[in-house]
Amino acid sequence: MIQDLREGPEAGQIDDRARFDIIRYANCWEDSRLLIEALEPGPGHRVLSIASAGDNSLDILSTGAEVVAVDLSLPQLAALELRVAAFRHLDYDDLLGFLGVHEDPRRRTIYGDLRADLSETSREFWDHHRDSVDAGIIFDGKFEHYFRTFRERVLPLVHNQDRIDALLQEKTEAERRAFYDETWNSKRWRLLFNVFFSRRVMGWLGRDPEFFRYVEGPVSQEILRRAERALKVLSTHDNPYLTFILRGNFDGALPPYLVPEKYEAIREHLDGLTLCRGTVEDAARHFGDDGFSGYNLSDIFEYMDEDTARACFEALTDAARPGARLAYWNMMVPRQGAAILPERLTYLRELSEELHTKDRAFFYGAFHVDERSP
Repeated sequence: MIQDLREGPEAGQIDDRARFDIIRYANCWEDSRLLIEALEPGPGHRVLSIASAGDNSLDILSTGAEVVAVDLSLPQLAALELRVAAFRHLDYDDLLGFLGVHEDPRRRTIYGDLRADLSETSREFWDHHRDSVDAGIIFDGKFEHYFRTFRERVLPLVHNQDRIDALLQEKTEAERRAFYDETWNSKRWRLLFNVFFSRRVMGWLGRDPEFFRYVEGPVSQEILRRAERALKVLSTHDNPYLTFILRGNFDGALPPYLVPEKYEAIREHLDGLTLCRGTVEDAARHFGDDGFSGYNLSDIFEYMDEDTARACFEALTDAARPGARLAYWNMMVPRQGAAILPERLTYLRELSEELHTKDRAFFYGAFHVDERSP
């Protein structure tokens, strides 16, 4: 069941400007390992989490914490609700096959068995997107289509499959650095990367153009710098986000919520998950009586002006327990809650910076952890 918390749109909000009638993200392109370390969720904890495709909310749920997953987009909530039904009724191998990690010709039949668990809005959505179910639901987001275009149309102009496979082989950091500098980092790589990951092309094929409203300066050059660091410093062979971009599937490098040891824990705690449609402010006001001990806020402040961000942080801290932590990413727009509300929030700089150095979703510029003052 998806609860609708909206009380009417507010002028100028992102939901008035960007499209939320499609699945934008068929996967969460954020490393939930950071969230687990930052929020330290567990039994007795209550976490408000941006739903997106559901990966990160389910990973938090695996710790035994109660999770309220919120999103403005009904298709994104439908993506999470179908995952919940799949976890509830399928064994581990069938779960991976149904989602798309493995081949499984029975997906439409399995969906027919799962759809009774879905809310009316999610059933209606998936009934009209059965081709997406047939293909595997981890593939049919706008962002995934964007990376598919990169993988199939752009990357072959730069590197052949043998070189891509070599990039993803296990190496020491010294070997990764040498491979990048001597083999991967050609002029053609830099040229085509800067074109394909420009603000214009990303807005057209990947993210909604409105998500760049508050971005200043060149986008592609900064993302290239981050990609270079990831390919040199972070291990490449077990990076699910890099593997999906380059190979089109997780191919042995599973995102955290799909690793075998999380399967039973997620199934055990599914009744602790609440799905709702609205803003995080709506959810904080509606469910805030008992207070939240943690917040997974994705990169929502990227899309807000400073006044809107302040109002959002105020609503979240109003519903926060003393010592509650807020975790969120910045991609291109610097937003930090402790700088906006220093009387309520403390920036955990050392923890934030340490976690950001381990972030396998390498395109983000910063990861922030703020703590609610007592």
